[in-house]
Formats: sequence, C-alpha cells, structure tokens
Amino acid sequence: MFLYQIIARSAENYPTKPAVVFREHELSYSQLYGAIQACARGLRDEWGIQAGDRVGLMLPNLPQFVIAYHALGHLGAIPVPVNPLLKAPEIAYIWRDAGAKGVITFPMTLETVLQARPEIPTLKQIAVVGASENLPEGTQPFDSLLKMTGDLVGEPPTTPQDPVVFIYTSGTTGFPKGVMLSSENILFDIEACQAMLELLPDERFLTVLPLFHSFGQTVCMNFALWLGATTVLMERFMPQSTLEALEKHKITLFPGVPAMYAAILMVPPDRQYDLSALKYCISGGAPMPEPVQRAFEERFQCAILEGDGPTECAPVTSVNPPPHKGVRKIGSVGLPLPGVEIKIFDDEDCELPTGEIGEIVVRGKNVMLGYYNNPEATAEAMRNGWYHTGDMGKFDEDGYLYIVDRKKDMIIVGGINVYPSEVEQVLMTHPAVQDCAVIGKPDPQRGEIPIAVVVPKPDAQPDEREIIRYLRERLADFKVPREVILREELPRSNTGKVLKRLLKKELELES
Repeated sequence: MFLYQIIARSAENYPTKPAVVFREHELSYSQLYGAIQACARGLRDEWGIQAGDRVGLMLPNLPQFVIAYHALGHLGAIPVPVNPLLKAPEIAYIWRDAGAKGVITFPMTLETVLQARPEIPTLKQIAVVGASENLPEGTQPFDSLLKMTGDLVGEPPTTPQDPVVFIYTSGTTGFPKGVMLSSENILFDIEACQAMLELLPDERFLTVLPLFHSFGQTVCMNFALWLGATTVLMERFMPQSTLEALEKHKITLFPGVPAMYAAILMVPPDRQYDLSALKYCISGGAPMPEPVQRAFEERFQCAILEGDGPTECAPVTSVNPPPHKGVRKIGSVGLPLPGVEIKIFDDEDCELPTGEIGEIVVRGKNVMLGYYNNPEATAEAMRNGWYHTGDMGKFDEDGYLYIVDRKKDMIIVGGINVYPSEVEQVLMTHPAVQDCAVIGKPDPQRGEIPIAVVVPKPDAQPDEREIIRYLRERLADFKVPREVILREELPRSNTGKVLKRLLKKELELES
C-alpha cells in the first residue's frame, strides 16, 4: 500500500467526516481527497512534477501542508519539508542537497526562500499559500496550482519501498542529512503504533507538533488520516490556546513534547478546563521530567504515555502501553513496538545483558532506506543491519527501555534538535572568536537551551550581546545560544577533542 492511498480509503469510508480542522474551517475526507487530486494535477501539468522529483515545503501547520504532501505522493514525487524558522543559508543547503525542483511556502517565509533561491540551481518554481496579489516575479499563488477538473491522478510508477519523503536531520558533523522514508516505513510504524494504542476512527487528534517534523507527520497527520480520524491543526503552540482547543474540539489524543506539558502547567488554574474527552497524551522528542509528568497527570487527570524514536525510524520505536493494556512505567520510554527489534550494544556491537547500559540499536521495517546521497553516513548508521541511534540506554527485567544519556552532543530545545557543531561552525566565522564550544543548559520550560563558551582571539574584546546578534542573523532563533561565556581556554582531551561533559561540570550545568 502507498501512503497516499490512506486518503482515498478514508474518503470512501467516511466521506462527510471532518478530516482536517483549521480555525473555524473543516475539510471533510471527500473534500480533502478532491483538493489533493486537484493539487496533484496542477503540480503535474503546470510544474511538470513527476515520480522522483523533490519539492520543498516551508509551511506551518496549515491544511495546504497536508494537501501538498499527499498530492506529491500521488505523483510519486518527494516532499522535503523544512522548519519555517530556518534562515536562507540553512534551507539553501537542504534543498540544494535534495535537488528541489519547486517550493511551496507562505508569505512570512517567502523572503527567506527568495534569498536562498540563487543557491539552489534546480529550483524553478515557487508557490505561495494565502497570497494572490503583489507576488514577486517568478512566484505564483498556491491556489493557482489547484486544477479542480480533469482526470484522476492514478498510481505512480513507484513502489511502496521507494522514498515518499525526505526529512533532513543533522548528525554529529552538523551538516543535515536527508532521511529517506518510504510508504512501507511509515505505514509499518503507524500499524505498529495502532497495535499498541488501539485507537478508533472517531478519535480527534490535536496537532500542535510541527508537521515538518517526523513526530508530527507520522503521529498527528498520517496516523489520524490512516484511522479515518479528525486532526485539528494549530499553527503554533501557545499554552492557554492549547487548553482551549483541547476543550473546544473534545480532543481525545494529544501528542506533545515535554516542554509543551511544562508550559501548559504554567497556565494559571483560575478556571477549570473540561478535558473529559481526552483519553491520554503522548510524549516524545525529549526526555520527560518525572515531576512534570506527575504534576500534569494530577492536574488534568490524564495519563501521559512516553515513547521514543528517531526520525530514521519513521519515528516511533517504543511507547508505554495505555492504562487498559498493561503497566505504564514513568521514567521509561516503554516497550518496543510490535515488529520492532531494539537491543543494547556495546562499542563492539555485541549485545549487552539486561540492566547494562549501552547504545540503543533498532531493526525493523520502520527503519529508513538510508540518507539521501550519503552512502558513507548510511553505512556508519546501519552497521551490521542495525540502525545505531547514538542514544545510550538499558532494559529492565520487564523489557521496558530507559534512555540514560545521549551519545551524541545533541541539544533538544523544546523537542527540536540543535546540533552544537552546526552552531560552532558559524561561531568560528566571527572575527573575535578563536575557539568555542556549544553545550546544553537545563531549562524548566524548554528542557534545554544552548549556551556558547567562547575563547576570544588575542587582544580581542568581544561583546556577548553582539555575538548573539551575529548568530541570530545566520541561524534559526532556536539554535542561537541564550548566553555567551568567555573563557581563556576549553578543556580538551589528548587528541584535541573538547571535553564537553567536563565543561558542563566546571560550569555546574549538569541537571
């Protein structure tokens, strides 16, 4: 089965049921399927998009994201979503690497796309959602792509094992890599989640998680559409608005990241919200602090099921069972999904016994096809047939998985990955910086925030605020360090590697 076929199936089974709700507007499954067909015709006939072509998506959580994503799937083409907060050099790198032929964006990010355009030789077409007048030359309204009449777009000349989306994620090198996921990867992951959660077609999902991220794509968008459920889109997360949406739309399932749950707890308890329809919440993307989980569950009387998984695994690999299905262990990321194998390996790729800490490795049909145009990184990540997550963990005697530490230096800011080496590369271009290290600092709201430790060049007197301004012009805001600390030197190993754990200890940043 192809991923795009889930819409046609749900349109046949539930034609009048709301598929997507945005603000005060609803799209039924029949209307959604019609819009996807119209978009696929326009992309094919006007842009010449065909199987294997890549098209960038730079959109917030809008119905047009869902429409464009699945229209491309109908053609066998590949969406390449990016975070709308990225700056021009960042998106230029991603879409140049992917060979994006077109881009679909919206007015707030159009200028960024236009700045990046000269650096993307393959980019020929740009469509803008929600704008029809005063558009720059070489762009067009998204609605002009919707050809409402014409033939039904049939099955593409691809297989369910071919790539259906590229999701770019960085590694320890700091350069983003295109994770290639197929229909088979994503549908297997959805079916494995369903085997654990046993959801119903009458569920109502709240989609605050960004759709450019694999968590939002699989769990909030594609899982809901596969079920024939309703997904309520929110453009951005605001704690009180989220509570109001949970109540207004009688949401039954709320996937979020720990920083969201912590922020919701900060909403003053000056009125009660009726969340009686909420069956349970899902948490992933970062470790869930136990005090936050217990406080949220006590206040709102709803269980949080913590899970885990990287983008490379489509992305869910484990989750705690819902209360009616088994034991939920707070502090654990749960049990492996049915059909997903998880083991703990040592540095020699030998399996470790229960209770011992090692690297978490995964095998299953949800594991990516590989990194686009990067066979070396693919081979390194997929050693001996197992995807090596870079996370350190252990199993308990009941088979529950615990994340102990991250092997990589990644910082997770509100559920979004920040890779220190990427920030460090930009920092090193500052004329006053001789050496630097970026590390994570615990933060009660975001989980972590990046901070920069800088060794100035001789006779230089850098201003911390000026360095932050310099970075803010070149990096997405969530990647920019909140603090700059000046030091005479950084602790290094005999081989010259910065000892970040020692640096954190010296700065008393260990959580």
